[in-house]
Amino acid sequence: MNRKLISKSNYILKKVLNKEENIDILQDIIESIIGIEISKIKIKPYLDKMSKYLPSEENFGIVDVRIKTKDGQELNVGMQIIDGYYVQNKILLYYAQIHGNQLEYDDEEIVKTITINILDFEYFKTEECHKIIKIRESTNSIELDGLELHVLELPKIKKKQSKIETKEDGWLAYLEGSDKEKIKKAKEKNEKIRKLDEVLEEYWENEKME
Repeated sequence: MNRKLISKSNYILKKVLNKEENIDILQDIIESIIGIEISKIKIKPYLDKMSKYLPSEENFGIVDVRIKTKDGQELNVGMQIIDGYYVQNKILLYYAQIHGNQLEYDDEEIVKTITINILDFEYFKTEECHKIIKIRESTNSIELDGLELHVLELPKIKKKQSKIETKEDGWLAYLEGSDKEKIKKAKEKNEKIRKLDEVLEEYWENEKME
């Protein structure tokens, strides 16, 4: 993983991305990974408000946002980085938190939730670095539309990605962080990646030990 994210990874990105001045970065990440176009995005405060009450094993996640796509669909989206312990539990628990906290907002309808789960290790036996998990009923003929989990396994990017061709390629190369040439090209091609890199540089320059 990118060395700028290696320490307290969820905390760092949570700190820099949950700011209105950086919401354009957040929008670009979500659009690139999920493959949608966003017309409106709003940071939701519930999980941040609840973080001081949650035990450490439940206090994870980077962002919780409500979005409206350009075709009019409303979605809840959450993003987190997961360590190597209790992976399935953390994926499902985070989904439950993001989806369930819609009940806290009287002015919102309950809508579909999508989560982005970033792993700095290989977990699934399949080769693709970006897996989309949905639920099907037992005969596998009907897909249930309410749940969508995106899982990104960063180490597999080095095996599969030879060059930066799409926005998603750029973001994955930047998050994985081992190929300086790819990171350079990603920043050249996408101003939002370049902006996040500058924001992270500023964060570490001003970080103080407590």
